[in-house]
Amino acid sequence: MNKFFLILAVFLFCSRSLQAQFIPKNLSKEEIEQAHQWVNKTYHSLSEDERLGQLFITALYTNQGSEFIENVRNLVNNEKIGGIILMQDDPIKETELVNEFQSTSKIPLLIGMDAEWGLNQRIPEAHKFPWEITLGAIQNDSLIYEMASKIAQDAKLMGINWVFAPVVDVNTNPANPIIGNRSFGSDVQNVINKGYSYVKGLQDHGILSSIKHFPGHGDTDVDSHLDLPIVSHSIKRLEEVELAPFKALSQKEVAAVMVAHLYVPALEKQKGIPATLSQHIVTDLLQKQLGFKGLIITDALNMGAVAKHYKAGVLDEKAFAAGNDLLLFSQDVATGKKLIQQSIDAGRIPKSQLEKSVKKILLAKYYLGLLDFQKNSTENLVQNLNNSSHIELSKKLYANALTLLKNEKKLLPLQPNETVYYVPLEEAPYQKFSEELSKEVILKIIKPNQISSIPAHSKVIVGFHKDNSTAYKPYKISAASKNILSQLTQNQNVILNVFGSPYALKNVDISKVKTVLISYENNPESLEATAKAFLGKTKIHGRLPVLVNDDLKFGDGIDLNPLH
Repeated sequence: MNKFFLILAVFLFCSRSLQAQFIPKNLSKEEIEQAHQWVNKTYHSLSEDERLGQLFITALYTNQGSEFIENVRNLVNNEKIGGIILMQDDPIKETELVNEFQSTSKIPLLIGMDAEWGLNQRIPEAHKFPWEITLGAIQNDSLIYEMASKIAQDAKLMGINWVFAPVVDVNTNPANPIIGNRSFGSDVQNVINKGYSYVKGLQDHGILSSIKHFPGHGDTDVDSHLDLPIVSHSIKRLEEVELAPFKALSQKEVAAVMVAHLYVPALEKQKGIPATLSQHIVTDLLQKQLGFKGLIITDALNMGAVAKHYKAGVLDEKAFAAGNDLLLFSQDVATGKKLIQQSIDAGRIPKSQLEKSVKKILLAKYYLGLLDFQKNSTENLVQNLNNSSHIELSKKLYANALTLLKNEKKLLPLQPNETVYYVPLEEAPYQKFSEELSKEVILKIIKPNQISSIPAHSKVIVGFHKDNSTAYKPYKISAASKNILSQLTQNQNVILNVFGSPYALKNVDISKVKTVLISYENNPESLEATAKAFLGKTKIHGRLPVLVNDDLKFGDGIDLNPLH
C-alpha cells in the first residue's frame, strides 16, 4: 500500500463524518500528523471562493490561440481553480505553461491528461503504446504494470500528476462506438486484473490514477461525446458485469473514480438523469454502498451527453450536488462557483460536503509533493517522450498479445527460404510486415486482381490491415476483402492475419481458413512483432480478450513455440 493511501486512510479516519477505508500500520505518527495539519491549516486559510475554486478543472489547449491561453491563465490566477487537463498539442508549450501556472497558483494544481495508451492520446509526438484491447490479450499482467510505469515516467516530464486511466468498462457490445479498443475486453476478471496492474503501475510511480467510466460504459451504442447513452440492464446484470470492476478496484488503493454521462434506469429512477448528476449513483452507490473514499471526478462536462441538456454552470452545480469532488472540463467556472455557493447557503448542499471534497483534493496535492514543485525542463522533451525504450517495450507488448486461433496443417511458423505468397488487403500500410518476412522467406506480394496467378495449394498469407490512426476507426472488413479470402480458401493454404480488432472476425467466415492470427493493431511495432512470430523467433501465447461470436470466445488461443 503506497504512502498516499495510507495518509488518505488516516485522514478519513480522523474526520468525524467519515470512516477509514482501511487502517494503516506502518506510517509514523509524525507523517500522519504532518499531513493532517497541513490539510486542515490550508483549508482554513482559504476563502470560501478559493475553496470552491478547488473543485474545478479546466482544459488547456495550445493550438487554440493566445486568447484561449489567457483565459486559462485568468482561471488559474483569479478563479483559483484546482487543476488543468492538458489537451492537444504542443508538449513544450504545454510544459512551459504548466511551469508558469504551478509557479503562480496559490494552491498547487492537479495536472491531468487522458493518456490511456500513453501521452500520445493527446500529444502526437509522444509514443503510442497498445490500446487496452491489445493489452487484454496478454497473459502476463506484469507487462501492463511495466507500460503504466513508463507512462508515469513520461507524465512527470511534462508536469502531469494525474492520468485519467485505465478504462475498466467491460466491453460486451461489439458495436460500442466510444469504448471498444479502449477496454481490456469482455471478461470481468480479466478487466479487474489488468486494470489493477495499470493502476499500480501509475500510482507506484507517483501518478494518480482514475478508473473510468463508472458505473460502466461497456454496453452502449451511443457516443457520450455526442448524446446520452442508456444502459438498460437489470440490477443483477449490472452487479455481475458493469459494476464489478469498480466494486473490486474501489476496495483497493485506487486514487479516483471518473463518473460517466450515462442514463442507467435501474440505478436512477428519474428519467434521463445522467450518472454524473445522480446522487443515487455518485453518493448512495459509489460512496456509501461501495465504500469508495478516494477522489470522484466527472467525465468532461463539455460532452454532448450533458452539455446539450444543461446550461454551463448549472451543470457544475448539479454534478457537485450529486457527490462529485471535481468538475472536469468546466465550461463556466464563475457561474458554477456562484450556483454551488447559493445551494450551500440555501441548505440544498451541506457545507460539510464542500469541506470533505476540498480536503480530499488538498490531501492528493500534499501526497504528490506539489508543495515542493520544481519546474520541468523542456530540453530534449520530445525525444524523451518517444525513444528506443518506448519502442522496445511496445514490441514486447505486441508480441505477447499475438493470438493464434487456428493452425491447421501447422502452417506456422514459416520455414527459412520457403516460398510464401502475400495478399495485403484493407486500407492501412503493410510494408513493414513484408520487409521483415522477406529477410528469411521468399515472399511474393500479390495484388487482389492477381490472385488467380498463385499456384494451387500454395502457402498464402492474407493480411487484413485496418487503419488504427485513432481508437475509434471502424473494424469491419469490406465485402471485397471477404470475397477475396473466400476465393483463396478454395484451393490455397491460407494464413489469415488480422491487424485490427478481433471484432473484425465477427462476420467473417474462417471455417475454411487453415490458420488465423490476431495482431490487434496495424503499426510498425505490431507489424514487426507479428513478422518475428511468423518466422518462429518468438512465442505466440495471447488469448482472445473478447467474445466475438459463437465460435470465437473469450480465452480462445493456441500456444506456438518458436523454432529454436
